[in-house]
Parts: sequence; C-alpha cells; structure tokens
Amino acid sequence: MDWYYDGQLFDLEESLLMEYQGFVYLIEELDTGMKYIGKKFFWKPKVLPVTKTRKRRKKTIVESDWKSYYGSNKELKEKIGDGSNYRRTILRLCRTKGECSYYEAKYQFENDVLLREDYYNELIQCRINSKHLKAK
Repeated sequence: MDWYYDGQLFDLEESLLMEYQGFVYLIEELDTGMKYIGKKFFWKPKVLPVTKTRKRRKKTIVESDWKSYYGSNKELKEKIGDGSNYRRTILRLCRTKGECSYYEAKYQFENDVLLREDYYNELIQCRINSKHLKAK
C-alpha cells in the first residue's frame, strides 16, 4: 500500500526528503470509513558501535520504516493484517518534530477524533514549545 499526498502517489527524492522531519497522516479504511490520524518521522537516530577503526560510538540518522508504516493503533494494525482495503494519505509535510506534533494534535482536535465513532484514535497527546515549530 502506497502513501498519497495532494491526490498523487507520494514519491520524493531522498535529497528533498532530507528537508523534512516527518508528516501527519490519515489512514482510512475504505470499506467502513473508519479513520486514524497520526504522525510519522522520516528519520530515526542510530548509534554506530565502536570498531577497530573507530574509537568512539558515532551518532547518525537513518531512514525510518515510514514506507511500510500503518499507524500505532493496535486495533487498526490488526485489521490491516487481515488485508482490509486502506488508503494512506499524507496530510502535511513537516520540517521539525515540533511541527509534526503540533499539526497532528491540530488535525485530531479539528476532526473531533475522540468524540466520533468513525476514528480509531483513543488518545491525543501533545506538549509543544513554540521554539520547536521553527526549522533551524
């Protein structure tokens, strides 16, 4: 299953992808109309171990599993495992992790995900500082 952005298949070169930290997404079950709004980061930290040629551990970043990611909700992941029909849509690309957190919460509140029966979301969690919304 592919990701879509602005109605088109999402395919961004790695050089352009490096400009973004992550995205806010919507996963929709096409048969029932059930939805889930969340965020996912493109990159994750990785520590390279000490080797014979490298005396210290080295911190780096690597691409996350975003291409094969289907949300963090347990019920949703179980249903997707059943092979149900889903569509994954990127709602917004974000340049900082703070921006991802802000827009995830914004979309969740705007759509009343905790009050409606057609969303899998069970929790809205955010702690955002305005300093974290601006890209360096």
